Amino acid sequence: MTTKLSPQTTLIHTDYTPPAGFGAFPPAIHHASTVFFENVAALRSGDWKNKTAYTYGLHGTPTTFTLEARLAEIEGGRFCLLAPSGLAAITMVDFALLKTGDDILLPDNIYHPNRVLGNWLQEAFGITARYYDPLVGAGIAALIQPNTKLVWTESPGSVSMEVPDLPAICAAAKAEGVVVALDNTWSAGIALRAFDLGVDIVVQALTKYQSGGADVLMGAVITRDEALHEKLSNSHMRLGYGVGADDAYLVMRGLPTLKLRFEAHDAAARKVAAWLKARPEIAKVLHPAFEDCPGHAHWQRDFTGAGGLFSVLFDARYTEEQTDRFVDALQLFQIGYSWGGPNSLCVPYRIGAIRQGWGDAGILVRFNIGLEEPADLIADIEQALGQLAAA
Repeated sequence: MTTKLSPQTTLIHTDYTPPAGFGAFPPAIHHASTVFFENVAALRSGDWKNKTAYTYGLHGTPTTFTLEARLAEIEGGRFCLLAPSGLAAITMVDFALLKTGDDILLPDNIYHPNRVLGNWLQEAFGITARYYDPLVGAGIAALIQPNTKLVWTESPGSVSMEVPDLPAICAAAKAEGVVVALDNTWSAGIALRAFDLGVDIVVQALTKYQSGGADVLMGAVITRDEALHEKLSNSHMRLGYGVGADDAYLVMRGLPTLKLRFEAHDAAARKVAAWLKARPEIAKVLHPAFEDCPGHAHWQRDFTGAGGLFSVLFDARYTEEQTDRFVDALQLFQIGYSWGGPNSLCVPYRIGAIRQGWGDAGILVRFNIGLEEPADLIADIEQALGQLAAA
């Protein structure tokens, strides 16, 4: 600028540009709502769907574009869209593919907020939501109707841990032209190559293993098909989804250690689960890597790891009051939802109230095994089990 400006204006406008060529391991954090255009022609030709250019902060910055590209690579996909949470990502998929009069199929063990969403779609939008046995496999073909547009899957179910036969479900749906979406959060995208099994859309709650710090809410929707990605992009835009650059950076900061952390969670969880399996208080350990877990053969075929999340069913002689006392007595496990962070968690579920046919199964308690020493966690569980019979 050649005109001398007032002090106030110089606080906003400057001629300084930092030198190019700065290199460092962390990706840059770009904060922006307004994005500058070089000229009017660039403004008028800008396309928010085209990720070779920038139009507005809501549609992406170099920070979010970089995270999307890296997440797509991890899953073996081509396209990725970020959302403010895992549930927001699920909502994006439903709103992209469904309209009044359509039908959606969801497994009975689906993430409970997804069930609530499905019921809301039915009540408020005239979209039929039906629930199927998660182990139905190829039998899902008999449930697909002419108006079925979307089949949701979750592998495994994040509470009761059944592992579905994804290739069989995908083959049956594909034969009828129906899209299959998978909530792949349990595997973090590194222990299950979902697209290779026939899945069309993968959803991740980046809140979990990807961030790894239990301090970020974010979701992602990943695809390989360009036409499907365009539908999802329209939904993303119409819902006004955006994520903060600082949160995107926190997720990216966790990615280099994702596999190492996932494997550490897996190894610790198997030790704790094996110990629990030998306890007389426990009727069943629901861990996909164990042979007696429903769908174990599918896990063995399709997965390369198991992470830190599993559940147990207490012996039927124990009441809810007693199992609540057990959970309250834990000292190293916090009571709380989610998983994938460094701290171990525990949540009791009234499984009969949220699942069909589980009314007499006993009390279910879900464990997330963090990064503590497994021997310490086992000792903590052992002392808490001693509280079951306390007066």
